Amino acid sequence: MIQIQNLQFSYGQNTVLKNITMSLENSHIYGLLGENGVGKTTLLTLLAGLKKPEQGSISVDGERPFDRRPSCLENQYFLPDEVMPLNMSAKAFAVSAGKFWPRFSMETFLSAMMEFENAPEMKMNQMSAGQLKKTYVSFALATGVRNLYMDEPTNGLDIPSKAQFRKAVTRYTREDAVIVISTHQVRDLENLIDPIIILDRQDVLLNASLERISEKLFFDYSTTLHPEALYTEQLPGGFIQVYPNTTGEETKVNIEALFNAVRNHKDTIKQLYHE
Repeated sequence: MIQIQNLQFSYGQNTVLKNITMSLENSHIYGLLGENGVGKTTLLTLLAGLKKPEQGSISVDGERPFDRRPSCLENQYFLPDEVMPLNMSAKAFAVSAGKFWPRFSMETFLSAMMEFENAPEMKMNQMSAGQLKKTYVSFALATGVRNLYMDEPTNGLDIPSKAQFRKAVTRYTREDAVIVISTHQVRDLENLIDPIIILDRQDVLLNASLERISEKLFFDYSTTLHPEALYTEQLPGGFIQVYPNTTGEETKVNIEALFNAVRNHKDTIKQLYHE
């Protein structure tokens, strides 16, 4: 379990995260959403212990990640958006780097590479951007860690690879894992991420499961505009709209529409989910 309390971090005079408080529970795949510059990548690097909190605290399974203790490091992996094209084969990379994670499985790595239709013997600096990203995703999944942080993992992937990514994450991660995926590509991950975290500049606007989101908000596909709609978007044949759920009827959450509704009505959303 991860607990974040009154977290603050700045780059010089620019405060990116301020008074961030939330809990991340085991056995969940969190979708971390937000506009550019709100601190999504910064938050992931803080969770991974690559940066030190300016104020506040982070506890990952009872340890402070910035202490960089082996017992913490062996149970976490951070996959950045930009990955290195090394002058070695994917398999050689996995053999070498896998030694740092006691639960690393070469069988899982090779199986994930096969899932992605990637060649383990191919040199990483000869791969396309998509092939390289899939190699690092395969390695991340093979580490067997409890805490996995991925920054824009579907960037550079083609349409079949995005489906393979969803399947691989479901198949190869631990049941007790805390997975945090930062993304702008919400449609790529709509059937994978739950709960949803939406960051604002120096604030957490939402941290809720899809079930709880659906309890409070109604996602409607209709030809008639609702007078209390928090967000509407015209589609062929009608509208997708989001408005307060006053009937208790369950609807399928459209994450992209949710994000826009939250962005346009921050105070209303915070009030709904902090009752």
